[in-house]
Amino acid sequence: MRTAYSVADVRAAERELMAHLPEGALMQRAAAGLAAVCVRLLSAARGVYGSRVVLLVGSGDNGGDALYAGARLARRGAAVGAVLLSPERAHARGLAALRAAGGTVVDGAERAVARADLVVDGIVGIGGRGGLRPRAAQLAALAAESAPVVAVDLPSGVDADTGEVAGEAVRADVTVTFGAYKPGLLIDPARERAGVVHHVDIGLAPAAEPAAEALQHAEVARLLPVPSAESDKYRRGVVGVVAGSARYPGAAVLAVAGALRGGAGAVRYVGPAAGEVLARFPETLVHAGPPHRAGRVQAWVIGPGIGDEADAVDDVLAAEVPVLVDADGLRFLTPERVRARTAGTLLTPHAGEAAALLGTDRAEVEAGRLRAVRELAARFGATALLKGSTTLVADATGPVRTNPTGTGWLATAGSGDVLSGVTGSLLAAGLTPRDAASAGAYLHGLAARFAAGPDGAPVTAMQVAGRLAAAWRDVGRREPRPAGAAR
Repeated sequence: MRTAYSVADVRAAERELMAHLPEGALMQRAAAGLAAVCVRLLSAARGVYGSRVVLLVGSGDNGGDALYAGARLARRGAAVGAVLLSPERAHARGLAALRAAGGTVVDGAERAVARADLVVDGIVGIGGRGGLRPRAAQLAALAAESAPVVAVDLPSGVDADTGEVAGEAVRADVTVTFGAYKPGLLIDPARERAGVVHHVDIGLAPAAEPAAEALQHAEVARLLPVPSAESDKYRRGVVGVVAGSARYPGAAVLAVAGALRGGAGAVRYVGPAAGEVLARFPETLVHAGPPHRAGRVQAWVIGPGIGDEADAVDDVLAAEVPVLVDADGLRFLTPERVRARTAGTLLTPHAGEAAALLGTDRAEVEAGRLRAVRELAARFGATALLKGSTTLVADATGPVRTNPTGTGWLATAGSGDVLSGVTGSLLAAGLTPRDAASAGAYLHGLAARFAAGPDGAPVTAMQVAGRLAAAWRDVGRREPRPAGAAR
């Protein structure tokens, strides 16, 4: 699992560690890791010896990391030049080390950056707020057009704690982060600017709870339900799906497609698209409604394509089982109605739907995704899954979870209906809303990658549903537990 910590908690861990180390030892560890990544990048291109490396150096320790790493590269034969954006505040010992190793301070910054084989971003550290100043922004834009860019700890100009980008920021190809991931490296829009992230262990051990976390294959595998020898379709869980309408029958088909591949033993469909559903999936149990008359279920999914069926939403919310609300169903929610429920509730909006629930605009949600998902969970007393370029899951029990899988090709009509189906099925199989949302998003994103192929290609929502089984197999199972076992 990738765990990310706030700037305050990272700083506290650094102070604790530095109290037991010789002066400067922590920076040397960081510089050694940074230099090693730069060596690998240069070696894969033209080699280290004779390569042109430009350091964009701000004030403080971030610039010091870059300078010390530059000294290591210079000793290996690279031509290393430092652009000092605040000469009077540059890290003195790091600058001295660079010069002693044969590096130089660059006068013609634009020319040096334009001719560089590698640019190291050491402008602003994790404590920076707001966008880059004009001179730094100009050089960062030129670097992005000229050479691979390696960011020190995180791209300068992004907010380490939130992933927000308030102005101009560095766009890195690689980010080398030290000691612990920062939330901004896992959450867009900052994540998209970080490129490939390399974590360098420098001995930090933050004592606080992580601010964010990203599950990996092993954690998801332990969540997935595995039937035992005694299982039948009812013990494995039955998920009810209320979706579709005369105008949008496809939403019902796609939600059921996801649900059938999500681990539950059976799917009950309630709605006007029973004919279309049965034509594609004859194993589905169908009912004309209302939902409470359809038969026993362990979880409900409601919302995709239902139009104005407010009564169906009220019916499902009255059930004493977990409920996932998506798409059209979100329009009929109030915080008071959701908070009154005794069973878990999972809301799965995209940015526009989240904005409507929060009484703000879509742009504000997109710019501050972490803040938005936390506010949704707090206001409604529910688990919130905020879909988008970084899918986030939040509730009141722990760190916000970020989903590391997916592809831009997943931005296609109906993909959210498939996600609702698979996630609802995991709810019915016994996962908590937090775990069902996390595992469902992970499988959904992985299935989209498989559908798009190694070189990337457009996909349809049904193709994503069709690759869910392959994603499930790829995740693998460690320490399997029977469906419905205690968690």
